[in-house]
Amino acid sequence: MSFKSGFVSVIGRPNVGKSTLVNELIGEKTVIVSKKPQTTRNQLKAIYTDDQGQVIFMDTPGVHKAKNELDKYMLDQAFQSLKGIDVVLFMVDANSPFGKGDKFILNQISGIDIPVLVVMNKIDKINNKLLIKRQKNYEKNTDLEVIPISAKSGRNIDNLFNKIFSLLPEGPKYYPEEMFTDQIEKFIVSELIREQIFKYTREEIPYGAAVLVEEMKERDNGMIFVRANVIVEKKSHKGIVIGKNGKRLKKIGSESRKTIEKLLNSKVYLDLWVKVKKDWREDKNLLRQMGYKD
Repeated sequence: MSFKSGFVSVIGRPNVGKSTLVNELIGEKTVIVSKKPQTTRNQLKAIYTDDQGQVIFMDTPGVHKAKNELDKYMLDQAFQSLKGIDVVLFMVDANSPFGKGDKFILNQISGIDIPVLVVMNKIDKINNKLLIKRQKNYEKNTDLEVIPISAKSGRNIDNLFNKIFSLLPEGPKYYPEEMFTDQIEKFIVSELIREQIFKYTREEIPYGAAVLVEEMKERDNGMIFVRANVIVEKKSHKGIVIGKNGKRLKKIGSESRKTIEKLLNSKVYLDLWVKVKKDWREDKNLLRQMGYKD
């Protein structure tokens, strides 16, 4: 049996489930998942390997109107991911019919000489009658094959996987089979902390928080020491993250430490601080430090 390999870009509007799909496909937690849009800020490579081949998934930020330097970077990352790609997964939300945002993305990818699959996600949220209606709606508006799935429950994921492999060329094993992401550990750690901030601040700090890992080293006792700063735009945001008597920050730190220990397979001491940096999303130097600039 021939070994297949290739790069698959996952593109779509914010909050259609791109990161959830990538995590489900490779079976590892490599990218943060949140109900809030724009949680993915970088182009992330997640790697799946089995006996039949290797697929490198490029999880991208949701395509949206750019309002600041960070938004411009995120938009650029989304479309840069199409370079050197073998298959494009254009993700859409089964809860909504084909709309302006989908049309914008379709216009950007039309004419490229790459197989494109429309992946209609969140079918677990609608009944079968509406599912058939929505599938026909997307087929009519995109003139592409539509594969309905639920990234959350795993429904029809095997069918999607088989379709992806059928479109990949024969190729080498680009990464060692035990490797599931190309991101450096510092970046993944910062993303895991940021996921907990999203979780515990809910709508109070929609997009105005970032995490910068300042230090990460193994101590003599084998424990890994991590010092990280949570960057927020306003003094009021700092108070929200810290919470009454520091309870919320303590919870964020505790939950972050658990996920980091699972990732690193080691005990972790997490030293977490909150700092105010007004308009940090416009600060190109700070964005580079955070890994949001090439």
